[in-house]
Amino acid sequence: MKTLMKACLLSLLLMMHGAFAADLKTAKEQGWVGEQNNGYLGLVKSDAPADLKALVADVNGQRKAQFTQIATKNGIAEAEAAKVFAREAAERTLPGNYIQNPAGAWVKK
Repeated sequence: MKTLMKACLLSLLLMMHGAFAADLKTAKEQGWVGEQNNGYLGLVKSDAPADLKALVADVNGQRKAQFTQIATKNGIAEAEAAKVFAREAAERTLPGNYIQNPAGAWVKK
């Protein structure tokens, strides 16, 4: 089950990356957006432009739908699927981009 869940989460990560690659990549590189410790994207800077806020909301909506689907398929809680994804996303985050530590603070990887 864990292998299936990791495979599903990896495919989600790849799909999400492809769908918003240019905008999301740039937003992460510029320090506006980072990977939260709960599996969702977060705004590192509170004064982010409206289009970035919309992008984060859109990506998070898609992630939530995928977490729900993965959780149902594997008989686990949605939060557990999101936690697994959060760990994978943090590992794949490029150096210099932001991730949220367990205490909730933004740190550069």
